[in-house]
Amino acid sequence: MVKNKAMGATSEVSKIYRKIDLRILPFLLVCYFIAYLDRVNIGFAKLHMQSDLGLSDAAYGLGAGIFFIGYAIFETPSNLLLTKIGARKTLSRVMLLWGITSSCMFLVNNEINFYILRFFLGVFEAGFAPGMIYYLTLWYGRDRLARVMAITMLAGPIGSIIGAPLSTWIMTEFAGIGGLKSWQWMFLIEGFPAVILGILALKLLVDAPSQAKWLSDDEKKIHAKLVISSDNAHSSFRAALKDPRIYLMAFGYFCLICGIYSMSFWLPSLIRDSGVNDLMSIGFLSAIPYIAAIIFMQIFGRTSDIYNERRWHTSIPAFIAAISLAISTVFTENLLVSLIFLSLGTAFIWSAYTVFWAIPAQYLQGTAAAGGIAVINTIGLLGGFVSPTLIGLLKSYTGSSSAGVLAMALIVGFGSILLAANKPRTKVSLTNSSLIK
Repeated sequence: MVKNKAMGATSEVSKIYRKIDLRILPFLLVCYFIAYLDRVNIGFAKLHMQSDLGLSDAAYGLGAGIFFIGYAIFETPSNLLLTKIGARKTLSRVMLLWGITSSCMFLVNNEINFYILRFFLGVFEAGFAPGMIYYLTLWYGRDRLARVMAITMLAGPIGSIIGAPLSTWIMTEFAGIGGLKSWQWMFLIEGFPAVILGILALKLLVDAPSQAKWLSDDEKKIHAKLVISSDNAHSSFRAALKDPRIYLMAFGYFCLICGIYSMSFWLPSLIRDSGVNDLMSIGFLSAIPYIAAIIFMQIFGRTSDIYNERRWHTSIPAFIAAISLAISTVFTENLLVSLIFLSLGTAFIWSAYTVFWAIPAQYLQGTAAAGGIAVINTIGLLGGFVSPTLIGLLKSYTGSSSAGVLAMALIVGFGSILLAANKPRTKVSLTNSSLIK
């Protein structure tokens, strides 16, 4: 009898989560895909834009990275505002403004307005990723967080898999039409979907599970028990800011971001430096590391949830990624070997990144979750400024991208140490059925 009751409860939980999965995840995945594409398509624009505008490698690196300065300044205020005005309006506003700004990148004609538009793109996109993560914590219990993060974070690799050939195809096919250059068409076209998604967000999203008309009252009561936070979680933003563990998470995340965006912004150039000159070939080869990333992200996300383990599921992949990136610098003239290790490095970095977000999501709740996640993401995303800027400076100084990639490998390796030091206070073991009474 007890067994049948437990099986019935588990079946009901699965039914509720299937509803939530279908309503929430596909839309957020598409939104994050467009966000990531609009953030990193500058890496493909570089192939023509840099010579058209006469930008040095250092100037390009600064322009690519300055996005994250604007993002960092406005991210925490945006996420704290989210708790007051709700996710619908916040995510809608973010997507509308970043879509318009991203399309306006086609107007860039010198170094200064390149910096200005990249900065404002960061300002307007600020709050989307941490807002999305906070929003997911309202819908999913901690026993599912890593798997859910692994699904939504697929947007990054998918953005590169689809975005690489898409961006290079737009640049190839539209070059010269209407007097616009190849990269101008790419910015103009790829920014537009965010505007459409911003409008749709107002229609498709609700601010909290209690407002979901597609869940019955009984389903809402059951669901409320599934998302109870752990006893040692912070609920006060001020208390979270005083917790050293928040900053340990943030600086470990910073190191991961350095690795992720070094690949996002420089991978097309690294492939070209290996001897590939055809634009479409560069696009397709750039997608390979991200295909590997999708596979590894799902594996690590699932095993992290099964064993309720986050620490080593972030630290070990980060360490392997660092070794792989370092080895890739030895084989820069051998495209096959170099691409294999760049693929491994990319796959393991994204795996660590995916599981990482399950840690603060279950450690923080309430206002602390909205603000604390934003603080971690703000500090971490400064790595998006440091990595392309540092690689650009090192390439300008040494004439080779290898020094920059090696520097990123060292940073990611240090990050693996920080992530290993992030010991959980308690080990919580939960099952869906145990939460239903």
